[in-house]
Amino acid sequence: MRFCIVGAGFSGAVVARHLASKGHDVLVVDERACLGGNCSTVRDASTGIMIHRYGPHIFHTAHEHVWNYIQTFGRFRPYVNRVKAISNGRVYTLPVNLLTINQFFGKTMGPLEARRFIAERADRTITQPANFEEQALSMIGRDLYQAFFRGYTRKQWGLDPRQLPASILKRLPVRFNYDDNYFSHPYQGIPEDGYTALIENILDIPKLTVQLNVRFEELNADRDFDHIFYTGPIDRYFGFAHGRLGYRTLDFERFDDEGDHQGTAVINYCDEDVPYTRISEHKHFAPWEADSFKKTVCFREYSRLSAPGDTPYYPIRLATETRMLKDYVALARQTTGVSFLGRLGTYRYLDMDVTIAEALVACNRIDELLAEDAPLPAFFVDLD
Repeated sequence: MRFCIVGAGFSGAVVARHLASKGHDVLVVDERACLGGNCSTVRDASTGIMIHRYGPHIFHTAHEHVWNYIQTFGRFRPYVNRVKAISNGRVYTLPVNLLTINQFFGKTMGPLEARRFIAERADRTITQPANFEEQALSMIGRDLYQAFFRGYTRKQWGLDPRQLPASILKRLPVRFNYDDNYFSHPYQGIPEDGYTALIENILDIPKLTVQLNVRFEELNADRDFDHIFYTGPIDRYFGFAHGRLGYRTLDFERFDDEGDHQGTAVINYCDEDVPYTRISEHKHFAPWEADSFKKTVCFREYSRLSAPGDTPYYPIRLATETRMLKDYVALARQTTGVSFLGRLGTYRYLDMDVTIAEALVACNRIDELLAEDAPLPAFFVDLD
């Protein structure tokens, strides 16, 4: 059989390799000039530093089988994401932990004392948080919320936190110890040669062809392929028939410096009067080689509403988008010959490891259905 995979990120690459390994002819197309989707990396021509083209990506997972899978295509170096935050002119540690609490309130509390201290400041009248702000107030109280979350959230999402669902904050940890590892997963790292090289290795298999700088709309793919796996925006596939799903996009402002600019990979800027959300210094994402560079490359990151032609990053998923998504899901299920995968194809925020895990599940299901000569579904995950 002959398959077309639209998009050369992790979802597309994993499924493409699997199909080619089963003897099928596979064409992978991507409208960008590089592999890897938003995970794409490149060596900076002027400094030699590995740049994360579309913002920082740290691989972290609790799925051992995903960790084992991805390591077969490249060497991962240990990396712990230790984020700092600047609020009201002072530097703190994120996520909010015992050091942050003691720094902020000028205390020297232990875990139990700090837990009681924060509980006393939490708004106990909020028993069923209805939005982001109420969730924060019920967890950590007004002082920490306003210092670290309110301004940053307004910049990141372009919305008042009261307009955002409480679920966004539930995944942000508050710790009553000194653990400053931003992630809690047991497997964490960054590929030594970058994510683009990792994707190249996944796609390096006979019977698989890659074409870059090619728009899917230019292929007349439905006439030439037995099935399409589409990892682009689902609304775009259908010509925005029900409207455009909302995304936040990012603008990056590069600046170079001598030596070490900020001493760490990421610093969040929490105050609303600072227009950018964070500064990333990219040589610190590769600490094994950081000291070998005399110069450094940094990016200020600005968030705004995505417009036509922009790179979509974060699905907004408010009420309007949720209703619109249901219309697209229904339309997809009425359409034969195409399956939708990944972050854009299913309009969900997905970490890299979840993307790979879902793609591996899809591969197993594809094998089962092809063996039964049964049609492939529009989705391999439940979107209801």
